[in-house]
Amino acid sequence: MSATAHRVTDLRDLDAAFTIREKVFQQEQGVPATKEHDEHDRRDARHYLARLGDSTPAGAARWRETENGVKLERFAVLANFRNQEVGAALLHAVLVDVRAELPDADVYLNAQIRAVPFYERHGFRKEGEMFEEANIQHYKMVLG
Repeated sequence: MSATAHRVTDLRDLDAAFTIREKVFQQEQGVPATKEHDEHDRRDARHYLARLGDSTPAGAARWRETENGVKLERFAVLANFRNQEVGAALLHAVLVDVRAELPDADVYLNAQIRAVPFYERHGFRKEGEMFEEANIQHYKMVLG
């Protein structure tokens, strides 16, 4: 079943995205709610929701502008739907919008170590040393 992703435009979709993030980050990975939700969620982040062909919510993501460019964040795919192109659909939708809004911006993210190969397949490269955030190992990755 193929997945599609779109920018969140209503509160139901935003709620679905937050529910996915809560399941993946807080319940599955043990990230404290205070670290998972921040002031950007309702202030300046643009949110995305991926759905399967039957419209089941399967993944979520967000991006926002920072002083260093565009930061992609909070990419989460529910465990049952991993390795089914949900993450790719999210990443594609996000990058299409980023390029339309800010075509010259540097694009970067902090990838959990197990997600590094996924981002490498999509044109990102590691930059700098591994670091820990919320007790999870990450690498900063940049597009291009």
